[in-house]
Amino acid sequence: MRINDATPLLDSIEARTRLAGSNKMELLLFTLGSRETFGINVFKVREVLPTPPITLTPNMPYGVEGVISLRGSIIPVISLGRFVKTGSSSQGLGGTMIVTEFSRHTQGFLVEAVDRIIRVDWDRVKPPEDMLAGQDGLITAITELDDGRLVSILDVEKVLAEVMGDKPAPRLPAVPGLEGKTVFFADDSAVARKEIVTVLDRLGLRHIQANNGKEAWEKLNALAKGCDRQNLRERLQLILVDAEMPQMDGYVLTRLIKADTRFAGIPVIMHSSLSSQANKAMGQSVGVDAYLAKFDPVVLAETLTSFLAR
Repeated sequence: MRINDATPLLDSIEARTRLAGSNKMELLLFTLGSRETFGINVFKVREVLPTPPITLTPNMPYGVEGVISLRGSIIPVISLGRFVKTGSSSQGLGGTMIVTEFSRHTQGFLVEAVDRIIRVDWDRVKPPEDMLAGQDGLITAITELDDGRLVSILDVEKVLAEVMGDKPAPRLPAVPGLEGKTVFFADDSAVARKEIVTVLDRLGLRHIQANNGKEAWEKLNALAKGCDRQNLRERLQLILVDAEMPQMDGYVLTRLIKADTRFAGIPVIMHSSLSSQANKAMGQSVGVDAYLAKFDPVVLAETLTSFLAR
């Protein structure tokens, strides 16, 4: 599916919602002034449009070119080329802007050009080797097109975190009765894993982590092996999953957990930067017990303690 400049991308939201549990995702492909191809999950994209006039403002963080007014909202405009070292002199300061919405923020990303939307199986989306991750960990996954080209999927959550800078550690109240309880969580973003661990540690919770859905399912099966349902519930009290992960997404992972009687009674919370109603509906369709938008440490802590106290 090819797209024009100035194209709303979520018009067929009902069709995309049906992707839940199919282990498929849709990627918007784009370039940054080099021969490399990059991708971003379509569910993070609101629209694509020609770059409008940008208002320069003083003391902007690195990578922020200025701001624009878009339908009554003032949003920052970020040059992806400032973060992704492609070797191109243009640094992604092209004529196209991808307006994105994730992690409860809206921003525009400057790119050279967009190509098209493709649908891929998550099991064809692989975590990069450490050397290939490069870019200070900005490449979160890699997939291969039918013509043999490789697509680097960017960790735009990390880009946004670098723009916003380090956030102060959350001030969370001590909650009695959580000692000895264990949370299992899966997330492919290093930034998200660090933030989750901070909350769990401050709550005094033990935790087990996985970097993608396939690894999570393998670890959960190993944990449940040889346990009856009661013993497993004594070893594990809650599962926290991201929605978009290489090899197996959070929707398929949740569906597998909910279909396995060994995990009956263990709540599954989906914790995702995809915060639209459509994504919440996708989570509900596979049986999640709660859906949280990243990243509010207080809301995450309150939700975890509420479920763990039951």
